[in-house]
Amino acid sequence: MFRWKIIIWLAGLSVFQSCGSSDNYVIVDSILNDETSFFYLDVRQYPQSDPALPVGIFDSGTGGLTVLDAIIRFDGFDNRTGEVISGGDGVPDFQKEWFIYLGDQANMPYGNYAAENNPELLQEHIIKDVQFLLGGKYYRSAEAVTFETDKMPVKSIVIACNTATAVGKDAIESFLEKAGLDIHVIGVIGAGVRGAFQHIQKSENCSIGVMATAETVASGGYKQAIERYIKKHKFSGSVAVFQQAGIGLAGAIDGSTEYIRPDATDPYGQYRGPALQHSAAVIESTKLPRYDFDWTENRILYSGSRENPDTIQLNSVENYIRYHIVSLLEQVRDASQPAPLKVIILGCTHYPFYSAQLREQLQRLYHYQENGQPVYQACLADTIVLVDPAENTARELYEFLLYRRLTNNADLTRSEFYISIPNRANPAVRLDAAGNFTYEYKYHRRAGEIQEYVRRVPFSRASIGGQTVQRLQQEIPAVYRLIHDFNRLNSKTQYLSAADRL
Repeated sequence: MFRWKIIIWLAGLSVFQSCGSSDNYVIVDSILNDETSFFYLDVRQYPQSDPALPVGIFDSGTGGLTVLDAIIRFDGFDNRTGEVISGGDGVPDFQKEWFIYLGDQANMPYGNYAAENNPELLQEHIIKDVQFLLGGKYYRSAEAVTFETDKMPVKSIVIACNTATAVGKDAIESFLEKAGLDIHVIGVIGAGVRGAFQHIQKSENCSIGVMATAETVASGGYKQAIERYIKKHKFSGSVAVFQQAGIGLAGAIDGSTEYIRPDATDPYGQYRGPALQHSAAVIESTKLPRYDFDWTENRILYSGSRENPDTIQLNSVENYIRYHIVSLLEQVRDASQPAPLKVIILGCTHYPFYSAQLREQLQRLYHYQENGQPVYQACLADTIVLVDPAENTARELYEFLLYRRLTNNADLTRSEFYISIPNRANPAVRLDAAGNFTYEYKYHRRAGEIQEYVRRVPFSRASIGGQTVQRLQQEIPAVYRLIHDFNRLNSKTQYLSAADRL
């Protein structure tokens, strides 16, 4: 008798290779050598190896807050001795650290830059993210006349983004080396792989699914890391890897209007998500019963009849999940000798927000039948493990701080949260009706034309939106409380109106 069980397993990360080198980009010279540039940093004055500094964390949006949540809740060591202790000592290991978080929401999703043949621009964004964490500049609001300079630098950096880890970690490390800065960088790919193999026997035949952005999938990062792990640890079983590029899913979770518009009632021209005519993410009309989309309250936008639509646009996160889970299982099902899918690595920090919905769809599809016969049951293991790389990222960070004697004695509530928004003061910026970058402008700017495309401003209701606020409050309340404290207790946000504070 089938007993469904899905485990959300938190695992961590080891460093991972990425493509390219920051030495090849104009932005590096601008940061290190051009004293007239907004991005210039006098690295000779950088306060290195100072335990009192915060830890920097960045992501393409708010998804990386799930990594921060795992970090601040992590309890794997005895805080008095620094020794590993099973089950922890009841005291969170990072309670005396503080963090500076950046979400580059204006330029997200990062996963689309490869598809738009502009990886150089993405690497420039990533180096600018690091420059922000190292520097002191930010704007109080979209309307601020000038920038502030009192943000603290950081003592280490966590890349809380799978795509940025895959394509930018080497570039970041090369930049830091050129700058002469001894700052440790932690990414989030190897952890997912190690977490997956904690649930696979060495002689076992099974399949691993990777759900990630298109850019992460295109990089081959997870597949290469899995192959290296199999070889290093001498697994004798046959382990197949199936990758599902989650086109539009991260964007929909963060509310990007090219993927989701809650107020829309009809299909719209700027939509970039899965569709009947999409070149990379095709909704197959013959598979509509398998997707089992929720058509109520404009969660699907379509033209023609529902039974035979001419156009379909997904307009809810749940429907994106339904589409991508079916698409992943179709890959396994169509394989010549499919081994049961046992593990799915959540290769995007946005996805853990919706682990319950992923669990629900996997369970539905295990039981799904056509003509009285199960469709997917043979390619699904009885136990599916969802792997989120966040916990071992926390473990690696703590071990590094301990080893380098950089542990702090501060207060977690000092943590600060910033997000990027379009810089309306830049006349080159092109915005859509909702005030976001147009798709064309976002993905087809040229790298090397150094300018302030965005402003980094503190989190507020004005900068992250009501739906995101609600999601953070419900899904990661410990982080939400830190953001709330930042909004109400930090001098950097005292100018906010009562309506804009979280």
